[in-house]
Amino acid sequence: MSAAIDRYPLPEITGLPADLRDKLLAVQEKSGFVPNVFLKLARRPDEFRAFFAYHDALMLRENGLSKGEKEMIVVATSGANACLYCVVAHGAILRIYEKNPLLSDQLATNWRKAPLTPRQQAMIVFAMKVATASGDLEERDFESLRAHGFSDEDAWDIGAIAAFFALSNRMANLSGMMPNPEFYLMGRVPREKKA
Repeated sequence: MSAAIDRYPLPEITGLPADLRDKLLAVQEKSGFVPNVFLKLARRPDEFRAFFAYHDALMLRENGLSKGEKEMIVVATSGANACLYCVVAHGAILRIYEKNPLLSDQLATNWRKAPLTPRQQAMIVFAMKVATASGDLEERDFESLRAHGFSDEDAWDIGAIAAFFALSNRMANLSGMMPNPEFYLMGRVPREKKA
């Protein structure tokens, strides 16, 4: 078994275009560190801009899914796609949104044993199919979502998040992207208060 390899070195923030540098510094100000995904993708500025524009359109827009449900999709599908970076990073975000230190580990390992509502289970079943077997989608998959109160627009959102993070999972694995150590404790231990 080989050790994880970071195949593409992280660039220095100072050498990046101004818009990327500003975004990275804003993230650092808010979270206290720069997540490696930002630095890794910053090596190709046009791809960085496109990636985060689509990410933000999916994950920050108000719709029929809560912030926590969006992160549930990311964590469960990233677990299925063996993406360490996304499981750890988005698992941290999920723990914070849901105020539950156990849920992300359960979703990433075996979502069927996670304490989900029937609505959330239907959402994850659909997301997993999009992430791992989208060619097998049928009308009954959409009907199952409708039976749990999801609209067709919600189905689009669930599927788009699963599809986008399937791309993200593959890029993280391709590049050898490793999670920042800070992610491992987020949402598990109380955050230190700033003086």
